[in-house]
Amino acid sequence: MLTLIKKIFTWWNQETFGTKLYTIFFGKFIGKDEFGNKYYESKKGKRWVIYFDEIDASKIPVEWYSWIHFTSNKIENNHNLTKYDWQKPHKPNLTGTASAYYPNKNKNAIKKKYKTWKK
Repeated sequence: MLTLIKKIFTWWNQETFGTKLYTIFFGKFIGKDEFGNKYYESKKGKRWVIYFDEIDASKIPVEWYSWIHFTSNKIENNHNLTKYDWQKPHKPNLTGTASAYYPNKNKNAIKKKYKTWKK
């Protein structure tokens, strides 16, 4: 029962009840990526993604990014994409967490090249 209520009222967790109904009635399943995200398209041409776990737009792989943004209508299903040594693995969006990036962690490291006003 709690799961049903959670599905109906929380959009940040997973798809909402309305999105689920819209997907069932109007969505045509196009494919699935390595993260488990599912991609759909309507007859009118609207495209959307149902995320597998946590909703994070940076989890859309390159081959699906161009399709979902209408850059290309062809889906690059080459799962053997060459990964180079300099390419980093996917890192989730850490904004709002303790691991978030702060450019000026050490405030004393940056020396001012000017003096502030005094009255």
